[in-house]
Amino acid sequence: MAVYTEVDDVALAAFLAEYDLGDMLSLKGIAEGVENTNYLLETTRDRFILTLFEKRVAEADLPFFVGLMDHLAQAGLSCPTPIHGRDGRALRRLAGRPAVIVSFLSGMSPKRPNVRQCASVGGALAGLHAAGADFALVRENALSLAGWRRLAQDCAGSADMVRPGLGDTIARELDFLEANWPADLPRGVIHADLFTDNVFFVGDEVSGLIDFYFACVDFYAYDLAICLNAWCFEADGAFNATKAMALSRGYVGRRRLSAAERAALPLLCRGSALRFLLTRLYDWLNQVQGALVRPKDPIEYLNKLRFHQEASGPETYGLTND
Repeated sequence: MAVYTEVDDVALAAFLAEYDLGDMLSLKGIAEGVENTNYLLETTRDRFILTLFEKRVAEADLPFFVGLMDHLAQAGLSCPTPIHGRDGRALRRLAGRPAVIVSFLSGMSPKRPNVRQCASVGGALAGLHAAGADFALVRENALSLAGWRRLAQDCAGSADMVRPGLGDTIARELDFLEANWPADLPRGVIHADLFTDNVFFVGDEVSGLIDFYFACVDFYAYDLAICLNAWCFEADGAFNATKAMALSRGYVGRRRLSAAERAALPLLCRGSALRFLLTRLYDWLNQVQGALVRPKDPIEYLNKLRFHQEASGPETYGLTND
């Protein structure tokens, strides 16, 4: 989450008049994240999140995102529920951007997740996969192999300014992944961005999942790989095998992984690391002047990529290849 687009008071009042949310009390920008403009909206009725979608999000994908959140909430998953206006529509425009209001979830995101929280998020991820299995709409992953190649090309001329030799490292890894990426693993709706700031907890138990604006249809095990990257490395870059085992076993406790999924996990972790290395690198090289946003260090994911390149197999992540 971030703030790129300022909202005019008059336009906001007209926008909110389309809803039955009571009187507005406050609107505060949220600085975390890098993708869309987000505000915490408080009214006499409740608290909500107002999101304005920025250029990386294709407007044609928005019905998928909004429909998915409606579907998951109806299936019992704790996630933001889109607020529909008096005319029944959830999607509108504000300040020249597509916009949506969603419900506010309570809970805290951990700065340093513990082992029990990692186990809980593994189970929650499997629950998300189960809840989305019968969702009718399809959105392919725009940030898979073809998207990585485009990002690598966009960054190629400047990558070595961030770290000498980075451009060649990315090119070699991308060639390897394109030659070895699996084609037939179980797939369905995935979150694709389940970092610690997108999960709320009460104590050690997950209380809600948020920010579904990268959700798509892809390999379930790739979603697990994203979580292993996001949750199982410490602040000093060290991989925490105990957290990885807890997260993986939390997941398989609710959804069994096939032998092919287990065998592919190190490769999927490499792909996940490259994906976030590339998007962070692109954002680092293309910072928006004046935006209330904190770009994230791409080198963190270069180090994670190198770890996964040396992984011996699924046992690295607390699983056996069976």
